[in-house]
Amino acid sequence: MYCGGQGVYICYLAGALQELGHEVHVVSGPPYPTPPEGVKLHKVPGLNLYETSSLSSLTSPLQALTPLNLYEIAAVHIGFFPDIFTFSMRAYFKLRQLMSREKFDVIHDNQTLGYGLLLMKNLGVPVVATIHHPITVDLAASLAQSDTFRRGIRWTMFYSFLTMQGIVSRRMARVITVSQSSAEDTARAFKLRKDRVRVVYNGIDTGIFRRLDGVDKEPNSLVVVGKVEDKTKGIPYLLEAVKLLKGDVDVKVYVVGKQEASEGYGTNLAQQLGISDRVTFTGYVSTEELVRLYSSAEIGVTASVYEGFGLPAAEAMSCGTPVIATKAGALPEIVGDDAVGLLVPPGDPQALAAAIKRLLADKPLRQRMGQAARKRIEDFFSWQAAARKTVEVYRELL
Repeated sequence: MYCGGQGVYICYLAGALQELGHEVHVVSGPPYPTPPEGVKLHKVPGLNLYETSSLSSLTSPLQALTPLNLYEIAAVHIGFFPDIFTFSMRAYFKLRQLMSREKFDVIHDNQTLGYGLLLMKNLGVPVVATIHHPITVDLAASLAQSDTFRRGIRWTMFYSFLTMQGIVSRRMARVITVSQSSAEDTARAFKLRKDRVRVVYNGIDTGIFRRLDGVDKEPNSLVVVGKVEDKTKGIPYLLEAVKLLKGDVDVKVYVVGKQEASEGYGTNLAQQLGISDRVTFTGYVSTEELVRLYSSAEIGVTASVYEGFGLPAAEAMSCGTPVIATKAGALPEIVGDDAVGLLVPPGDPQALAAAIKRLLADKPLRQRMGQAARKRIEDFFSWQAAARKTVEVYRELL
């Protein structure tokens, strides 16, 4: 749930499918999630080296000698990201074991797209995959912000799994994407047959993400949600916009999301820009605290250079908070027209600063946009609708 948008997707979609009366199993590697009530969790072991930086998950040294573990250890130390391949293989072995006592109608992959999925196709059960957005976008964003040739090579090695994802995605009977924009980009990046791609929008839990009673708005406050080091989230552009507003508008920014302690990228950038006193990096927060931040903020900001869907923007809207978002990826589909927020070009701190200044100066406009934002989420985005449309895709395969 706290690993990002894809973890949120699994949690809520599994719960909504369960509520519709379906039997749902989740196969997961570490860190293991807490599934919704009634959903069965099957744990797949994994080294999880990018989280732990150690072999602490091994119960004995001999475990390191298995082919998958040896590959994972070696690949991580070279600079590759092997987890997608190794998890897909472990998930295949787990499913093969489970199918000796369980009957599955559909296997649904959440953007693993590892070679193990091709083996799963031989289990006699149709396989569908969700692709939130093509990771080619992440590679392009990382390369664009690489300041040295060595760093560029490092990112290219890290994203070397893209070839595998393209091969696997082209062999899926159906691919679900979470927006029209993502559908077009994914089909182009992975050369998919468009007749196999289906769009199912993500949902928002409007019972949880709502305007909290008794929580006052903090004057001139902004909230942005996203991993600081994720180059697609555009947080550096927001910080540059805050610098442009210095001396004009006294804004306060809350950046919610993981910041690598080893790099301190966001903190260092805020110091370089001279805005450390205006930016708070909260790290991970609970859902309750996130809702409070959305409710107390004057504006929710999504400065991404690309979004396959844009859950933070939708969550802020569900809390009745007006948003400023970029015209990147699916964000225009989520925000809609100017009735619920302002759209600005991606990667443009000047435009972002102007939009922040305009919205902070007009309280009646913020109130109207906040009310319209909540209604738009209620009308068009719910996990119940997402689950029903996902089941329609399953039935196509059956």
